[in-house]
Amino acid sequence: MGSTPTPGIRLPGFDRSPLPGTCHAVGVTLGFWLSDACLVGVQAALVASPRGRAPARVGGLVRRMSGRGWALVPLASIVLVVAAISTASAVADGLAWLALLAVPPLAAAALGATMRGGRPWLALLAAPLFTLAWADRSGLAGEGAAVALSALSCVTLGVLLTSVAPRGWLKAGIVAMAVVDAYLVGTQLLQPANDVLNAAAPPVHLPQLQRALFGDALMGYGDLFVAGVFGAIVAAEHETRRDDPPWRWALVVLALALAFDLLFLVVDVLPATVPVALALLLRERRPQRRRAPR
Repeated sequence: MGSTPTPGIRLPGFDRSPLPGTCHAVGVTLGFWLSDACLVGVQAALVASPRGRAPARVGGLVRRMSGRGWALVPLASIVLVVAAISTASAVADGLAWLALLAVPPLAAAALGATMRGGRPWLALLAAPLFTLAWADRSGLAGEGAAVALSALSCVTLGVLLTSVAPRGWLKAGIVAMAVVDAYLVGTQLLQPANDVLNAAAPPVHLPQLQRALFGDALMGYGDLFVAGVFGAIVAAEHETRRDDPPWRWALVVLALALAFDLLFLVVDVLPATVPVALALLLRERRPQRRRAPR
């Protein structure tokens, strides 16, 4: 999904969802660059966050559900969403509700099990994060809490998807997702559906967890999801690839994304899946050194 600058003016009650044509070079303020750097940092951190395998308690279920079809999930997550919202805008409301219901428990699972350093008691932190995201929905603290929940949920999704899909096929799915994302952004086919999805809001000011909004920058949930999947792949392969720590590829994604986002000086929307796919391709071209058998 596309990463987008939002209007730099912050007014009480002002809906800062991006609108087509509102953000050109003159609208890319210092506030946007700082906000964008924070979101890019979260995306990069996702590459270093997942564990290399699903929790043992779900191992049996993972083995029964494994199959190549799961490798289509990254591509389907953008193609089907754009097609569905373009056909019926009410789908966006359903996706907003799905995110509201699914993201907090997935984030709790990450804190408790699927992220590096996860501990069962840390899962309880998902509740105060959700409370803060709801109570301060239009403030930076609330937006940060919502972004944290969405990002943590992508850690769990990445670990689970990497556990059920062949990694070679899943890598191809990530690249395909980025290619389609770039095509949809370049042809302006993504923006209308993206705007509808970003504007969808549950009642009583509940947090909008189907997007990652922080300050003056906006990133799609799919941009975080693809980073979580890539991070889970790197973690899963770390045991057999020497001198290839996940943090290295987190830094690569960070550098690529920051450089890529300089294009915001001339365009309004960028496919933020592209830097992750580029990092994956660079990693695949890198000579592999496997651990010597003991």
